[in-house]
Amino acid sequence: QVQLVESGGGLVQAGGSLRLSCAASGTIFSINAMGWYRQAPGKQRELVATIFSSGSTNYADSVKGRFTISRDNAKNTVYLQMNSLKPEDTAVYYCNFYLRSISNWREYWGQGTQVTVSS
Repeated sequence: QVQLVESGGGLVQAGGSLRLSCAASGTIFSINAMGWYRQAPGKQRELVATIFSSGSTNYADSVKGRFTISRDNAKNTVYLQMNSLKPEDTAVYYCNFYLRSISNWREYWGQGTQVTVSS
């Protein structure tokens, strides 16, 4: 059984910074993509950033230049450094891994962590 545990959310003023972490535990043979999604009230879940096993990354246009995704393969952990936060970044943030476990390749989701940016 694989579990993803997130941490680092909270309340911050506009212009501030937060760092999210998501660690995977359990029987893991290989991790391909690691990503962050977010869902604001009344909106659909959207992709924020992804990092692949090659190290390549992609970002939503709305966060380019402000957010940085990184990964520590030894710790099966992905990070999201969020700078210059805006009120519109307020959402529940979910991590997402595409990995190979006992049940072969599939997606796993974290439980979500709330990020609130006050104006």
